[in-house]
Amino acid sequence: MRNIRGGMTNMTMHQELAPAGRVLVLDDEPVIQDVLRDLLQKSGYEVTVLGDAAAARQLLSEDGDWDVFLLDFMLPDDDGMEVLKYARKLHPELVVVMITAFGTVENAVSAMKLGAFHYLTKPFKNEEVRHLVAQAAKTAGLRRENRDLRKALEEKYKFEKIIGKSRRMKELYRFIDQVASSTSTVLIQGESGTGKELVAQAIHRRSPRAVKPFLVVNSNSIPAELLEDNLFGHARGAFTGAVGAKKGLMELADGGTILFDEISTISGDVQAKLLRVMQEKEFLPIGALESRRVDVRILAATNENLRDLVAEGRFREDLYYRMAVISIDLPPLRRRAEDIPLLAEHFLARYTKENRKEVQGFSPDVMALLMEYGWPGNVRELENVVERGVVLATGDRIHVETLPAYMSGPGRSPMLPGPVEGVGLNQALTDFEAVLIRDALEKAGGVQKKAAEILGLKPTTLNEKIKRLGITH
Repeated sequence: MRNIRGGMTNMTMHQELAPAGRVLVLDDEPVIQDVLRDLLQKSGYEVTVLGDAAAARQLLSEDGDWDVFLLDFMLPDDDGMEVLKYARKLHPELVVVMITAFGTVENAVSAMKLGAFHYLTKPFKNEEVRHLVAQAAKTAGLRRENRDLRKALEEKYKFEKIIGKSRRMKELYRFIDQVASSTSTVLIQGESGTGKELVAQAIHRRSPRAVKPFLVVNSNSIPAELLEDNLFGHARGAFTGAVGAKKGLMELADGGTILFDEISTISGDVQAKLLRVMQEKEFLPIGALESRRVDVRILAATNENLRDLVAEGRFREDLYYRMAVISIDLPPLRRRAEDIPLLAEHFLARYTKENRKEVQGFSPDVMALLMEYGWPGNVRELENVVERGVVLATGDRIHVETLPAYMSGPGRSPMLPGPVEGVGLNQALTDFEAVLIRDALEKAGGVQKKAAEILGLKPTTLNEKIKRLGITH
């Protein structure tokens, strides 16, 4: 009876140590091949044994559903380290165990820095192999679970291409669904990098116009003299060089949607023509004698306070009220910090795939910095920081040394902005100024006089800055 119980105990132990899985073995020694095949098959694994790197590369390119890869360093046709890099690049979740001869353990340590799970030293003991492969298979299962969980979370908290699960973002999703089916103009307001264009795209894709064009007019990047021509087109002979008629974006977007990005920058003449399109559904191309009818939904985005621009005479009041029929205010990233881990994982998955890297996540101190930092460049800046981390990472985690110096260096400030691609120095300074003013207003309970004292400004100066930056509180 004791022997039976003892046998059952041993069987249970082996079953726990050896979960079912698929193991690929690459070793050119027939004896090692036979030992590993028999040992692992008896432990419940499906085992495939190969003797050269070329065959392994071919198999890995065709079949990625492996749990554990036992890989010998010394191969007749390749370097085991190169095969390791190849396998991990194709299959980041694959758990690789290196096989090395006694006295060359330093090679195995180098391999672990490149993503190998562990190593076996020849000659090895059977129980050592069982235990190590069981742990490797368990790790492979956890990696797959993490990958699937990240994908499920992203799908659950993904609205069109917008990522977020915070209360503010859920409210935004509901609002987009409410306004998408209408024909009303929508004014999308928010700081640079908050995703205004993504919101506009979501409105278009969820509207009856989804099958028609969605065009973006970058008002700030087109010279005033060209913007009118781009929007409304011209008749033949309208000006020198107009050898033929040209359709404008309004006509090309007929039935669809046009987003005016940074609407505050368009000239007065274009504002007047745009108002006519919104009111009369028609426009006059440059040099034309007859108006053109058009059915276009207008969306507008801005990081400025249009009401203040109206008061300053820089934006038409009648156009503003047509624009602001429905208004959406996008929260800056620092106001929805709970979305930062989800966004970071989303960008990590994108850039590991694009760069064919094997980065699995963030070190705890990096995630703490991401949560603490003020993000003056908002989601766009977070995306750039994660991309940089993926490119510079040397292991399977993004560490502090891969972050921009302004985020982790001595004397850093959580609110200190750094260079962000697409955001010039003047814009970065403006964003930072807005961040400081908003924080001072929060600390002062919205009392401008107290906020001015916190910032060391005169109340009149602060008031002017609040109006210029379009800050609401």
